[in-house]
Amino acid sequence: MSGKLVDLLQRYSRQIKTELKVYRVVLVDERSPWLARVLLGAAIGYLLLPFDLIPDAIPVLGQLDDLLIVPGLVWLALRLIPPEVVAEARVLVGADNNMPDK
Repeated sequence: MSGKLVDLLQRYSRQIKTELKVYRVVLVDERSPWLARVLLGAAIGYLLLPFDLIPDAIPVLGQLDDLLIVPGLVWLALRLIPPEVVAEARVLVGADNNMPDK
């Protein structure tokens, strides 16, 4: 792999890890609506589950479910959460990049 591609993949990996920390903070914030918590939890759970609703063995559709369901649930959840809650979570995560992985 070229160095630029490796750097790009490493940057995306760090961004994903940071976003997951933000979502974890938002999930436990009492100002987050319950529906947003359910949607965000479902997105994270679906991403981590060892099986898919549509198996990856089915060409195109198997990959599309991961590419549409997870981002769609996250997008919808973040639309329901007050912007100041997400902003505060981003500041908290940005200020403390050594958050425990619990």
